[in-house]
Amino acid sequence: MYSHGSESLIKQAREIQESELQKFYSRLVKLLQGKEPCHETVDSLQRLHLILSATKYTRKLPAELQERVVSLLSSPAEPLQVLSSAVLRETLPLSGQELNYNQENISQLNTHAAALLLSQAGSRADLSSLCAQLLRSLESRQSEGPAHSLTHTLPILNTILTLSPECLTEDHVTLLSKKFVDWLRYASITQGGCASSGGFFKGPRSRQPVPIAELDGTVSGDFFTVLCVGQGFTDDQWMNVYSFSMLRHWLLTYHSVSNINSTADTDDRSEVDGSVVSMVSATSSSSRLLPPKERLREKAFQYCLRLIEQSDRKAHKRTDTDLQKACLVEAVCILDCVCVEDASLVYRTFPCIKALFGRLSSDLSFARVLLPIAQFYLNHGEMAAVDCESVWKLVFGRFPAELFNDHFLAHELLRFLRQNLESLLLRVPQYMHSFPNLLKLLAWDSPAVVDDFVDLLPSLVTAGTAVELLHTLLDLPCLSATLVLQLRSTSMPISEPGGHLSLDAFRNPSYRGLFLFLLRGEAGTGDTIDRLSMLHELLAEVADWPRVVQCAQTVPVLLHIFFNTVITVADEKLLAHLTLVMLERSSLLLNIPKYITEIHRVFSCHLLRLCKLHPSLVVDQSHELLEFAGATANVYSKEEIYTHVVWVLGEYLSVSCDARCSVRLTTSCFEALEAVLFEITSSAPPPGALCPAPRVVTTLMSALAKLASRSHDLIPRVSLFFSKLRTVTRGGSVAWCTDEEDLVAIVTRSEELWSLLKVPGVAQSVLTPPPHVTTPQWHRDTNVAMPLRLRALTSLTHSQ
Repeated sequence: MYSHGSESLIKQAREIQESELQKFYSRLVKLLQGKEPCHETVDSLQRLHLILSATKYTRKLPAELQERVVSLLSSPAEPLQVLSSAVLRETLPLSGQELNYNQENISQLNTHAAALLLSQAGSRADLSSLCAQLLRSLESRQSEGPAHSLTHTLPILNTILTLSPECLTEDHVTLLSKKFVDWLRYASITQGGCASSGGFFKGPRSRQPVPIAELDGTVSGDFFTVLCVGQGFTDDQWMNVYSFSMLRHWLLTYHSVSNINSTADTDDRSEVDGSVVSMVSATSSSSRLLPPKERLREKAFQYCLRLIEQSDRKAHKRTDTDLQKACLVEAVCILDCVCVEDASLVYRTFPCIKALFGRLSSDLSFARVLLPIAQFYLNHGEMAAVDCESVWKLVFGRFPAELFNDHFLAHELLRFLRQNLESLLLRVPQYMHSFPNLLKLLAWDSPAVVDDFVDLLPSLVTAGTAVELLHTLLDLPCLSATLVLQLRSTSMPISEPGGHLSLDAFRNPSYRGLFLFLLRGEAGTGDTIDRLSMLHELLAEVADWPRVVQCAQTVPVLLHIFFNTVITVADEKLLAHLTLVMLERSSLLLNIPKYITEIHRVFSCHLLRLCKLHPSLVVDQSHELLEFAGATANVYSKEEIYTHVVWVLGEYLSVSCDARCSVRLTTSCFEALEAVLFEITSSAPPPGALCPAPRVVTTLMSALAKLASRSHDLIPRVSLFFSKLRTVTRGGSVAWCTDEEDLVAIVTRSEELWSLLKVPGVAQSVLTPPPHVTTPQWHRDTNVAMPLRLRALTSLTHSQ
């Protein structure tokens, strides 16, 4: 929210009158006519920007003021450049004449003017025209204008390439490729702006060129790269740095450039007509005879190999060490790009990449460098016939296990997995069994990475991993707490008391096995923990930690994705096993109340879905389902899932669903549900428990009525219960239902069921209608007259 003072200024800016505004414009024009802008000019420009941006309407400045503001774009004072650019962004799109940077004044272009040009471009033709002007400026010799303007040209071209690569023609691609070759490979090897060595003679004649140096201080004996250092840099060296910074983007994007109206020659003549440096490059390498794109790939290859060699030098400064790592990442990515384009380079590149991996793999501080190396192995390892197992052990083993709390690495690793998911599934078997390790990233920082796992989780669900993965997802809050305890345990001396029972338990050898199972790196060592309830007791103290609670909030989302995927890969045997897991784990969850409630809701939803797809599951798992439904305690502690288990038993325990459903099985199910219903409606709930939900009671009654309609011998028993229920409730409120409206609803439902059971044939057709009655639903079928009749009756009964 804005402060009171800010809101007052914005209100004044919005309510300014047109006459006052015109006076302000005139005063500002007079201020801008001065040769030297004063402090008042800056304040007036800031006020103008506030006036223009405070309203939703786009204003148009007077022509003279617009011209003055445009002229400030080329001011030597950067604050004026920023303000003028901001002001012009709030005005109507310029006509094109005010900012028409042609060949003569292209040298005046700066970052802020360029950003304004791009924002004001109204069509692809405008971008193409600007792109052509910028490229013509690259063709001019450096002596014809300020060379520093080129440093603004490449970022602008890079932006255009990102927004609309089709604005460049094949001619443009050829030109830029040739220029990149010059800037990357043939930059000066002497320092720019060298200071005098001192002494009596300090004039320009005494200044001798000083060669560039490496990061370890030695004199460089090869061509200039971004990892060379010196007291100052020449313009072509700066272009070397700019070129390297956008080289990968160029290699990935120039394929999108249109080939229409291409008039480029394939001969390589840029080296003799582009710049003085190009004249040297024309005779310095036999590769000059290659086409421009191929030559650029060759020079990019040489440049990256030199960077990898330079990265092995011991840098004197910490910042230079970080620069080496950043350049290594970019160099490996560029080598991957050029090898994708030209497979023949794979065999020349792999020895260098393999040696680099061997040098860095033992140092996890280079983890973000090792990921591009893993990408290179994934893309080209099969062609080069190299063993990649050590790479995947590092990526799927040590990275998530030891660096799970590195946010940047987690982002890079998950992006790597998402971008290469198909290749990983085909070529890397370790990926499928690494989910206990990968889920550590989710357990540590759930809000930041949950979107990544929403995309990745379906690929981890297979018939072989489904059961263990389900247990692992349910134990994610426990894993989150364990990771926190692990870090605290390493940061606090063992002799120092932990202050937490959970931390003491983590250090206790008796419980070490429980925590080690949660921290396992690969799947296949077991489905779950035998002493899971004990683990939950040990972690009860940390269940309310924010990190643990955040992790628990993501589990229901992932469970929905898991079940939606597992029904596409599992057979009935596996689905039956998962049904048992849901029943078992409904009482074995970390004690976070909202978490338990949400998990029960997810289990209920997908239990119905599984049984609807495979009704025979109810008969296959009838013993376990009856055991769950026959436990009265579940009525009070697991209302959601208990209600759905009872509904499933009443709906699908039928001969029409499975021929194995015998009278004996129906009777045993009836007796179990009858006992529970009688118990909860004949006594008050246990101390500390709420009254049974009306939905549970009505679901039990409906299930008993359905079972009785299929076995008529049971009808007298359920009818007797319904009659007793009506008699008991006539005396007023009862102990098991304190709400009068709920009690009325329960009694009404019992009377409806009682009336149906008086006619057993009708009861069975109503309570358990055959499939041809419910599917298709005739009142929705547009091929029959029923929908028309229903609509006609509806229009007659509803008041207009």
